[in-house]
Amino acid sequence: MSDILDLGVKDIRDGVAKGDFTAREVADAFNTAVAAASELNAFIVTTPDHATAAADAVDARREKGEDLGKMGGVPIGMKDLFATKGVQTTAASHILEGFTPQYESTVSQNLWDAGAGMLGKLNLDQFAMGSSNETSYFGNVSSPWKKDGTNAAMSPGGSSGGSSSAVSARIAPAATGTDTGGSIRQPAAFTGICGIKPTYGRCSRWGVVAFASSLDQAGPMARSVEDCAIMLEAMAGFDPKDSTSLEMDVPAWESGLDANLKGKKIGIPREYRMDGTDEEILKSWEQGKEWLRDAGAEIVDISLPHTKYALPAYYIVAPAEASSNLARYDGVRYGLRDLPDGAGLQDMYAATRAAGFGDEVKRRILIGTYVLSAGFYDAYYTQAQKIRTLISKDFSAAFGECDAILAPTTPTASFPLGENQDDPLAMYLNDVFAVPASLAGLPAMSVPAMLNADGLPLGLQIVGKPFDEQGVLNAGLAIQQRAGFEAKPEKWW
Repeated sequence: MSDILDLGVKDIRDGVAKGDFTAREVADAFNTAVAAASELNAFIVTTPDHATAAADAVDARREKGEDLGKMGGVPIGMKDLFATKGVQTTAASHILEGFTPQYESTVSQNLWDAGAGMLGKLNLDQFAMGSSNETSYFGNVSSPWKKDGTNAAMSPGGSSGGSSSAVSARIAPAATGTDTGGSIRQPAAFTGICGIKPTYGRCSRWGVVAFASSLDQAGPMARSVEDCAIMLEAMAGFDPKDSTSLEMDVPAWESGLDANLKGKKIGIPREYRMDGTDEEILKSWEQGKEWLRDAGAEIVDISLPHTKYALPAYYIVAPAEASSNLARYDGVRYGLRDLPDGAGLQDMYAATRAAGFGDEVKRRILIGTYVLSAGFYDAYYTQAQKIRTLISKDFSAAFGECDAILAPTTPTASFPLGENQDDPLAMYLNDVFAVPASLAGLPAMSVPAMLNADGLPLGLQIVGKPFDEQGVLNAGLAIQQRAGFEAKPEKWW
């Protein structure tokens, strides 16, 4: 069944519908692959029964001639930030270890309704806080890629590192991710896959463990632009349970895919030529411009003048919201409770949070609480929100001159696990190209472009106008067709 493992969402869905193979055969093949890939540590929990039950239901519908759904017969990985009924949901944190929701997140329910099955819950940075997948309570995720000539374990990116590793390693055809400041796009770039963060509000946040509520957005991660379009159609939609959900119809992104960019203008932000960006990243950016020209687009220079303030503003706004959101983990209602002998309520709160949260989560809670405190609120949080508004205005002005923006996804390729672990600032700088689109709530996608001299993938990022996922997907498709990226990691796990 190894050939099935090379198939993506579209090929599996269409193959099952045509009867080339059964959904059960697909589920069995991927369940076997997941079980054999424990060295990657991509999954926190595996759910082979869920995958086979969903597959059997799809096969039964096919026997009856019924509609199989947009994701019919496709088993996927579910980032362990989405609540799954009856299946442990931890956000990769000790404080939620053993928590089993009695409800299903809207996004996961939409996928099950579309005919998908669940292979398991994917590892991530704890509470989605991290850029390397080294902050998980359940251990580091390893990228399936290795730097040429070395055997060092490489970072799959974060926070959706389990998702990127599983999809790149061909142990899942696709996976859900969440993106607060690049957590879909950066890991997609590190592992040579595609990932799209839709416009803020496209996918419901109900049932997704919150990090920063004004930034968090779910999206698909898969091996092609087409597969991302299919999966995003299944995930998206208005949800009255989420007050930030967009009350808009879901466009037919798959059928609207068109790599002909004639008449489109692609903006190149001059502020994104930053010091410290890897030379090979800059070369891939130049190549991306040529590919888009070849697709018929006009390349224009644009300015996003407040870009340099985006990262510091993000690392005030996001921790501030995290400080508020994570206050609910107190040892009282669910999850871990650490109750020392003779302890009072305050002692229990302190002991539970000290034992349950990892260092990076504590760091961000402390930063967030500090910037929200009475003496510093105006100096930090208010200023950061003003910067966020200016960044949004920069994008609005730029989109008066262009239809989409091309930029690198990350300033470097993947790095060895442990390399930046003791330097939070170096880790945060990984998100420098991803954060601006998140602050503005814009759709943005990473598409693999090429391998660098070390044999590691490099990604290119397309940022689009609000609600214009179609434009982002189309530009991504134009790059995909011209890049012809077929590379996959050599199996070592």
